Amino acid sequence: MTEHCASALAHADRCDDCGRRFARKDQRDLVVRTLYGTIRIPNPRWWTCPCASGQRSSFTPLARMVPERSTPELVLVQGKLAAHVSFAETARLLDELVPLGRRLHASEPRRHVAAIAERIDENIGTEEPCFFERPPARDLPRPEMPLVVTIDGGYVHSSAQTSRHAGWFQAVCGTVTKADGGVRRFGFVPNVDTHPHRRIHDTLIAQGLQPNQLVTFLSDGAVDLAGWTDLMAPTAEYILDWFHIAMRFTVLANTMKGLTFDPDEDCDDMDPAVVLDDIQRDLASAKWHVWHGNHHRAEQLLCHLSFAIGSCASNDARGKADRFLDELRVYLRRNRHLIPSYNERRLAGEPISSATAEATVNQVIAKRMVKKQQMRWTPTGAHRLIQVRTRTLDGTLEQAIAA
Repeated sequence: MTEHCASALAHADRCDDCGRRFARKDQRDLVVRTLYGTIRIPNPRWWTCPCASGQRSSFTPLARMVPERSTPELVLVQGKLAAHVSFAETARLLDELVPLGRRLHASEPRRHVAAIAERIDENIGTEEPCFFERPPARDLPRPEMPLVVTIDGGYVHSSAQTSRHAGWFQAVCGTVTKADGGVRRFGFVPNVDTHPHRRIHDTLIAQGLQPNQLVTFLSDGAVDLAGWTDLMAPTAEYILDWFHIAMRFTVLANTMKGLTFDPDEDCDDMDPAVVLDDIQRDLASAKWHVWHGNHHRAEQLLCHLSFAIGSCASNDARGKADRFLDELRVYLRRNRHLIPSYNERRLAGEPISSATAEATVNQVIAKRMVKKQQMRWTPTGAHRLIQVRTRTLDGTLEQAIAA
């Protein structure tokens, strides 16, 4: 590196305008940290050329050539370690493994993670309201197999948190999966990221998206996730994740097991056990109709269930069942345009679940920033770490640093 710097100085010691050699003011050492220790490079200070307009001043050329004072290899190692363990643990590991010649502070890997994330964000294009134009079909090559995009949200402890149940903010994570199983991850904090749609679109492009290629978007239908994947591809289809539907039915079914009838009330000669069995059967039938894409019949059965639950004894189970049933009906009604025939999709081998998004939230956010972690995060700090962690897990962090 010393030879490279000497060669660079030899080519930069003259004025570009008049060709005059810069006058030297003095010389100091520039400290550069590498994986093999700290090196000191002679760093002269020169006077600006008299032909330049304005007051004459001094400058150090190497300070412009090596602005980070650390080699890319060291920055890469710090970024990879910080993506998996805390900044303090990263500093401790580097102290033991790398002969830096000094004790590393946790602020240095944090600073490098911020620099890498800023570089990643700078390389993302501008945000667009729409990312496709439908070209003539005859000009398009035969598309590849469909891409599957899953997206979900997770919550991170805020640095402004006053209690364990208050002071959280959302981070969004997702995956783009190719037919051969290749996965690319993306993530961002909505309140920080200024181009989330472009970030998702760039991930699709990195996975080989063609203008006429089918793209399947899977989400849990959450209101705060709506719109992040709109207008990404002309042949996109949007599917509500079956797992979240099934979980809502399961919770409601378990709650209904606690329903009872008041023995003092007249049941019109109806056997309470039979009525409770009918309630469970109608709920299972509603789930079956949702599975086959029959929204209208499922809504009728859930409406009938609401009246049946109202005839049960007033207790905690009935209150919970009423609440869960209302939430399920609103959930299905709000997302009915995203509910296909899951049975047909499964028989055709098409995706119906966003399980990979759930795993990505756990892998990107929970393991590093929530589970067993006592750190509190600012939205900006969490957003930066998510950029480095997703690229570390994808194995593309080197490209981000080299860009």
